[in-house]
Amino acid sequence: MIRKVFIDINCDVGEGLGNESALFPHISSCNIACGGHAGTIDTMSEIVRLALKFDIKVGAHPSYPDRDNFGRKSMKMEKWHLKASIRKQIKGLDAILSKAEMQLHHIKAHGALYNDIAGDLDLSKIYLESILAYKDHVLLYLPYGSVIEEEARRQGYKISLEAFGDRNYNEDLSLVSRRSSQGMIKEPKKVLDHIISMVINNKVYTLNGVQIPIQADTYCIHGDTANALQILMYLSDELPKQHIFLKK
Repeated sequence: MIRKVFIDINCDVGEGLGNESALFPHISSCNIACGGHAGTIDTMSEIVRLALKFDIKVGAHPSYPDRDNFGRKSMKMEKWHLKASIRKQIKGLDAILSKAEMQLHHIKAHGALYNDIAGDLDLSKIYLESILAYKDHVLLYLPYGSVIEEEARRQGYKISLEAFGDRNYNEDLSLVSRRSSQGMIKEPKKVLDHIISMVINNKVYTLNGVQIPIQADTYCIHGDTANALQILMYLSDELPKQHIFLKK
């Protein structure tokens, strides 16, 4: 008997492209920019409305408070300042969700903050302190084998491991820099093969062709990738042929 596999596909949204209504039929969860690198009350409200319409699980996507660099540069911040910023971002989205009678499903850091907490124990502890209020009922989307994964497990947080369908990996499971022309995977067939390897074999091919063990529960396709919709439509058609389905 052929075994069906169900996965979550998530997108970072609310970042100014306005493509959410096209993306949402092809994903099962989203990460809404909540004011750090992008996002306003109006954009958050509109995307929450769309998420309700399309039955999409909603997550907060906090960032370093740095709109000028779209949250993709590391920042040195006082501990209290970073914690206050993260809390303010998530609370803003959570208030909108409450009005819509929806629950916050997960929290996923954005950009440089995501990468920094993956490898910095002190910063990962600050991040976890800032979201302590959500510990018992909200998932954290975190990278496999990271410092933040280990610390979050030690502290008893609920975790959903994340991998990236449209990003190339290095041998240490860090992401190839966006500054590299090979940082992103834009060919839909290559994205498909990338995801299938991770889902079926629990391995990812690095940029140098080396297979590295990986585990994931959710797979990200970036909503601001130029051909994100093309990639997601292709995955919607092709993944079921491999007996891989969206977990709604």
